[in-house]
Amino acid sequence: MSTLERRYRHLLRAYPPDYRHDRGDEIVGTYLDLADPRRRWPSPADAADLVRGGLRQRLRAAGATDLIPGVRLAALLALTTAAFLAGFWTLVEQSPPPPETGVPVFGPFASTGLVAWLAWLVVAVLVLVAPGQPTRLALAVAVLATVAVLLASPAAGLPRPPLLVLVPQVALGVLALTVDTHLPLPARALPITAVAGGGMTAYVLGHSNYWGSYRWTSEQLLPAAGAVLLVVALLLAVGLAMRRDWRGGWAVIALLTPVGLLSVHILAGAVDGLGGAPRPTYPTLVGAALTVGLLGPAVLPAAVALRRRIGNSPGEPCPTCGARR
Repeated sequence: MSTLERRYRHLLRAYPPDYRHDRGDEIVGTYLDLADPRRRWPSPADAADLVRGGLRQRLRAAGATDLIPGVRLAALLALTTAAFLAGFWTLVEQSPPPPETGVPVFGPFASTGLVAWLAWLVVAVLVLVAPGQPTRLALAVAVLATVAVLLASPAAGLPRPPLLVLVPQVALGVLALTVDTHLPLPARALPITAVAGGGMTAYVLGHSNYWGSYRWTSEQLLPAAGAVLLVVALLLAVGLAMRRDWRGGWAVIALLTPVGLLSVHILAGAVDGLGGAPRPTYPTLVGAALTVGLLGPAVLPAAVALRRRIGNSPGEPCPTCGARR
């Protein structure tokens, strides 16, 4: 066995054991026939293709073939929500606190958050006009810009939006990275429409009253955005389930972490016994965010495992051969 073949077989571990046993030789043989004989390592494209194929087969074996379409649906909803928030905060950034307050500002803007919000606006435009690789690259840049604002601003002594604002945006962005690259035009128009809606909401509510007020504004806006996101996802899930399409349920599960982080202020207030009061303690906020961040992502694999268990449970015997179905 050559080194290249051994490494291809190592990648085959992404597939279920039964599938590997039945078709492993055929799959490896195909890749070896197409590979340059001088290669010692599988190409990145081949490795990614094998991992994707293995994931699909594992989901099929678990009876969760709707998972990937469901996650892509969740990604579109997450991207639309992130675009709405970016449109809102971009307008808020243009009303920094007056100099006499002594509150630090970022040039003519309220904080360094403007850098992240502008990156998200670029994403919303590219989804509409250049879907595919340009959009995915812009999404990665927007997520990295948000993380950079989160981490680098304090080190540079510059004002930034609070964690309550930035962390949910990162969670939405990470999920949005899985968005489908072949969306129809109405779906591609959703993010830019959401940007306009967010900006209009900030304007109508009076963005000049929000100077430097990320904190109290986010306490009102983010839980509302999380509630709307959850309700829309649930309605889609119910509507799709009526057609025996289960991707909506997977979308709801995938969105639990972003929704939880958007609603962390309410969750922390409830934990404090204040019924969602607007001023829960900071340690409780951090604890609620960590709990959501740890438990939320675990729900999806748990749901897949449960689906596999249900799908593998013995059914009624076949009336012809007596085998369990």
